Amino acid sequence: MTGQIHFDSHVVVVTDVACRLVNALTAGFDGITPIDPIGNPAVVREVLERDDYHPRVTAVDARRLSELAHRVRTVFTATDSGNLSQAVATVNDLLEEFGARPRLDAASGGGWTLHFHSRDPGLVVGWGAGIAAGLALAIGSDLAGRLGVCSADPCDRVYVDGSRNSNKRFCSTRCQNRVKAAAHRARRPIV
Repeated sequence: MTGQIHFDSHVVVVTDVACRLVNALTAGFDGITPIDPIGNPAVVREVLERDDYHPRVTAVDARRLSELAHRVRTVFTATDSGNLSQAVATVNDLLEEFGARPRLDAASGGGWTLHFHSRDPGLVVGWGAGIAAGLALAIGSDLAGRLGVCSADPCDRVYVDGSRNSNKRFCSTRCQNRVKAAAHRARRPIV
């Protein structure tokens, strides 16, 4: 065992999609660049696509997934600030709204994997159920502190910390390098 956190593969997929939806569809800063996202179907499709998955995303789907992303952002910000009660309340609301139901599905390499589906086969409700369940599994374990918001001011992009020692503070290497370079310059004597 390496000590790294190993979520179930389905949880990894849905929490990754949750991060990517939040980062692509909510306004704020990506590094030092202000972003005002356009929640059009092409942007949402890019976030959701994988090698084996190419969803059809309508304008209505894009709008509803953008609304979901704003709600999911509150889970990350509440967890990051230590307000687990608020994060739990939001996740419970999402679980109820999207009707997340556990189901064992055949895994591609054999065996079984736990997935969460909704009663409605639609794109938004399906992803809403999976994301809500994935966040619930993370928050309901001792891994709640691994949902974070980038510490590189003014960046506010979110991440899931899968590192071995649970010390991730940045959404990307770019933000980490920017902060470390600024700290290094601040320590250098002025000539």
